[in-house]
Amino acid sequence: MILLFTRDLGKISAGTRIDEKSKSKSALAMRPFVYGRYEIRDVRGNKYINNGEVISSHFRIGEDIDKFMTCSYALEFAGKIALEDMPMPGLFDITAGFLDAMEIRKSSFGTLLLAYIVKAMAEAGYTPETGHCVSCGREKTAAAFSVRDGGIICEDCLRQKKDTESLIYEVDFGIVDILRYFLDNPFESFERLALEESKLKRMREIMKQYSAYYLDLGDLKSESFLADE
Repeated sequence: MILLFTRDLGKISAGTRIDEKSKSKSALAMRPFVYGRYEIRDVRGNKYINNGEVISSHFRIGEDIDKFMTCSYALEFAGKIALEDMPMPGLFDITAGFLDAMEIRKSSFGTLLLAYIVKAMAEAGYTPETGHCVSCGREKTAAAFSVRDGGIICEDCLRQKKDTESLIYEVDFGIVDILRYFLDNPFESFERLALEESKLKRMREIMKQYSAYYLDLGDLKSESFLADE
């Protein structure tokens, strides 16, 4: 069985007799991180892959263990968001863009992964609000980021919540600007972007709590293999 994430059909499981260890063109298309074109037939509700063709192999990802594990985490994350047989073309496009960017990236893989998670959450319908206070609705200076409320809160609302709610994070390290930049720009814009280690660590923690709260995601299997930066 092969798990495919497709633009037209969404996430699908399909059987195949293609041996991925062979050197045929179809076999190459069965490998991880491949962006390809597939001939799929449906037999009584079951899908089968007859042939595959590689469009982009992303072979450089497999040459670097840190790249490999970073991309594995991203695909595992996407697999948790995507539903069987439900097209999510937006998520598909940013996943393809992420893999293309990782193909040529030489360092700071964590920054790209963080950008992917932010964009993926937005595609799932949970865009972090950065334009106005999610508690009172006013456009005031952000004082904190509330996971439970889904975005920034102002100083007045922070005083009311601070002693009664958890999952509230200070924004003194630029979280608002980081989120806005990730949401408003394609992966091509992140070619030279690398967050400072301290900012990346804090952003990782916030987005981990954010995705866990809204998507009920626990620890992903590949998370323990991610490199520290």
